[in-house]
Amino acid sequence: MATPADGRLDYEVVDVFAPHPFSGNQLAVVLDAGDLTTAQCQTLAAEFGYSESTFVSAPTEPTASYRVRIFTPRTELPFAGHPSVGTAHTLVRLGRLPAGVVHQECGAGVVAVEVDDAGARLTGGTVSLRPGPDAAALAAALGLDAADTTGRPAHLVGCGIDFAQLEVRPGALERAVPDPRALDALLPGVQGGVSVLVWDAEARRGTVRVLAAGLDWAEDPATGSAALGTGIWLATEGLVPEGVTDYLLAQGAAVERPSELAGRVTVGAGAVTEVSVAGAVRPVATGTIRVPA
Repeated sequence: MATPADGRLDYEVVDVFAPHPFSGNQLAVVLDAGDLTTAQCQTLAAEFGYSESTFVSAPTEPTASYRVRIFTPRTELPFAGHPSVGTAHTLVRLGRLPAGVVHQECGAGVVAVEVDDAGARLTGGTVSLRPGPDAAALAAALGLDAADTTGRPAHLVGCGIDFAQLEVRPGALERAVPDPRALDALLPGVQGGVSVLVWDAEARRGTVRVLAAGLDWAEDPATGSAALGTGIWLATEGLVPEGVTDYLLAQGAAVERPSELAGRVTVGAGAVTEVSVAGAVRPVATGTIRVPA
């Protein structure tokens, strides 16, 4: 096992929310990374160049199974979905943790991830629901017209990291082009980004494109944290009933990384009591990487 003492660390590369290998969202999982500084983690995340990389170490919280730090190529995030799903599954696959429910310590607290052979289900933490920007203004920042929206509000929703959820009409999704300056002005301090959704109520399926703030508004292939937010948004807008509702989201086609995310939201007395997202994890590479100076 490589350690920082010999100048190298072991890592795994996995595809998350992936219907098959070389689809979904890529993730680098760097093991035994507790001695790395923030600057070293950021350097390695930039080197991998994936939308996120994770750095695993021993937990500091007594209820946690492990601790993870999550970095985009440019910044650290307190929480993210596909890194949580992919890291938990990797640790179980490598025999470092038993299958079943594991508890991940991250910047947003301790969250539960249920792992089986095929993939994992992440249960979100504290539900966040805030007023978002005007839907027409948000549409304009994506190169769309007000008529492209359904008229439903663009709430800011999430479970550790917030996204603006914008519902658009069929045909508009493909035409969305982010204006980074306009989005920065509309969504100051929002770490997640914008999830643009076309919703099929009868099938309880959606197609989404996620423009990620942490990636300078570039498009993310699969975004578990945004999928959690979608469940909250659906419940807030009365698009799912009381009780437990499963929903499916397709993402990533526009960037040629097709992804499938299986959401589940529980509503009681008109409020979201739990939301989770699941997907397959496909290992694709194993290696070692030098520790930056």
